Amino acid sequence: MTGLPRDPRHDPVLRDEVVAALAIVPGERHVDATFGAGGYTRAMIAAGAEVIACDRDPDAIAEGQALVDEAGGRLTLIHGRFGEIDRLLAARGIDAIDGIAFDIGVSSMQLDRETRGFSFQADGPLDMRMAQEGESAAEWLNRADESEIADVLYHYGDERQSRRVARAIVAARPLSRTGELAAVIRKALRHPPGAPKDPATKSFQAIRIHINGELDELVAGLEAAERVLRPGGRLAVVSFHSTEDRIVKNFLRERSGGDAGGSRHRPALLPSARAATFHPPARKLRPGKAEEARNPRARSATLRSAVRTAAPAWPATMTKEAMSC
Repeated sequence: MTGLPRDPRHDPVLRDEVVAALAIVPGERHVDATFGAGGYTRAMIAAGAEVIACDRDPDAIAEGQALVDEAGGRLTLIHGRFGEIDRLLAARGIDAIDGIAFDIGVSSMQLDRETRGFSFQADGPLDMRMAQEGESAAEWLNRADESEIADVLYHYGDERQSRRVARAIVAARPLSRTGELAAVIRKALRHPPGAPKDPATKSFQAIRIHINGELDELVAGLEAAERVLRPGGRLAVVSFHSTEDRIVKNFLRERSGGDAGGSRHRPALLPSARAATFHPPARKLRPGKAEEARNPRARSATLRSAVRTAAPAWPATMTKEAMSC
């Protein structure tokens, strides 16, 4: 690789595997759809790419300006949602790219700042908003009814005792701090102090996914990538949650013709009506033991990738429910 050196402070999960999946040729134009602290962007520039990076978090964009200066004209930062990346690029006169990478979920930068309210490792305001606008986690938890909270915890956090936790949350309202919420969840699940896995983890993840509409955004982002990738362009997606990975897997399976027979949820598709927009995806990759030891967040990561065909993009009609069937 040539260009910017590796920055150990911002070493993203499966960095080398993502760059390999993108198969960057120097001079190509690639997109980092989830800029965060710039780890993938730095690696893509080092491989010779011109990079356009996107993030909905205004903090990420503001703090990325130093990397823009360092990149010497090879990095453009865009403030916006990756589900709208095709429109964001079109507004800048770009209608096709050579590759795009997604790192789904919350960034380490967001987790490490207690003022953002994503983590219970340190007490902070119960916020969780990636874009720093709209309804906060506290506002939603303090107004939603018990059944709605339980459904979110169950579907987005795989919390088997979601109704018990939701009942405890409603009884403890109003809530305003991450420490308060974590304590309520631990008490509801009878968590003994010092036990290895904190039971609040699943619920915090579920609430964050709901507040930020992350699953709908993922579906929109995959469809946008399909529209903007040129024939031969490469897609690489790193996910950390089983439902997110299932959405990516089903998208690539369907778009590569692997789901042509249909299912009980969807009728069979006519091959002449919808040609495969991606070649059969590469084998999924997981982090090695060395990376897991270096970065505990890597333990749940999965990378899926595929190459774009020349077929027209499909209509944007999917929903997260259809994709997760």
